[in-house]
Amino acid sequence: MTGVTFLTGSGGLPKLEITTAWSTAEIYLHGAHVTYFQKRGEPPLLFLSDQSRFESGVPIRGGIPIIFPWFGKPADKPGQHGFVRNRSWTLKEIKTTDDGIVTTRLILPPDPELRADDITVEYEVAFSDGLSAEFIVTNKSAQAYAFENCLHTYFAIGDIHSLRVVGLQGVTYLDALDGHQRKTETAEAIRFAGEVDRAYVNTPHRVEIHDTARQRVIRVEKTGSASTVVWNPWIAKAKAMADFGNEEYQRMVCVESGNVAKNQITLAPGGIASLKVKLSSEATA
Repeated sequence: MTGVTFLTGSGGLPKLEITTAWSTAEIYLHGAHVTYFQKRGEPPLLFLSDQSRFESGVPIRGGIPIIFPWFGKPADKPGQHGFVRNRSWTLKEIKTTDDGIVTTRLILPPDPELRADDITVEYEVAFSDGLSAEFIVTNKSAQAYAFENCLHTYFAIGDIHSLRVVGLQGVTYLDALDGHQRKTETAEAIRFAGEVDRAYVNTPHRVEIHDTARQRVIRVEKTGSASTVVWNPWIAKAKAMADFGNEEYQRMVCVESGNVAKNQITLAPGGIASLKVKLSSEATA
C-alpha cells in the first residue's frame, strides 16, 4: 500500500513515514532529515546510529544530513557543517504518481542566517525502488551568494573491512587527516584499514559501494555536484563521538555528494542551484 503517515518520532520530533510498493522510508521535519530507507527484500540502505540524539537544535547522526551553507568547521563559522540540519523545516507538498512514486517537498522557513527571504532553500525527495533527493537554493537578492553544500549520506553496510568504494581512481582529493594536502587517488577501489576523511574534487561521475558482506552494490549518481566526500571515523574517533557507538564504524560508510572546498558555488543574483542525488542498489551473486 502506498501512502504517507504523519507520526511523532524519536524525542517527540515530527516525522513522515513513507510506504511504496517497493520500499519503506522515513523523513524528519527536523533538518528535513531522511533517516531510513529500505528496499523490499534488502537490508536498510541508510545507517542510523543507535546513539543518535533526537533533540531540537542538535543534528541527527546518520541517514542523510543536509550540509549547508558551509562544510566542515571553518574558523570564521559558529558550528560544523552549517545550520540547516538543526532547523525545523515545513512540509510544502506530497505527490504520488500514477505508478506509485511518492515525493515529499520541504522548505526551510525564512532564516536570518540566510538574509531572511533573500536566500530560499527547498528539498525534494522521491521514494520508489530507490531514493532521489534534490536540494535547491535560490538567490533572490541583488548580490552574489557563495556557499558549500553536501548530502552527507551514511550508508548501512555489512563489514567495513571487506568494503570497496569504486569510481574515484585518478581523482584529486583533499586529505583531512594530512592537513588537507592535495593527493591523487591511485587505487582502483578504496579499501578501509583505518580512518578515512577525503574530499574528492572535480568528480561529477557515479560512485559504487561494493558491499561483499551483504552481497550488494549501492550506486550513487548525481548532478549539480562536483565533489564526493568519503568518510569513516574508525576506532578512536568513534569512541570520541558521544552520539555514535564505539563499534558502529564497522557498519557504515559515508559517500557524500556536494560542492565543497574549491568546488563551492557562487550563485549569481536570481540564480538557482540544484544538487540532485540518485541512490539505488541491487543484490549480487
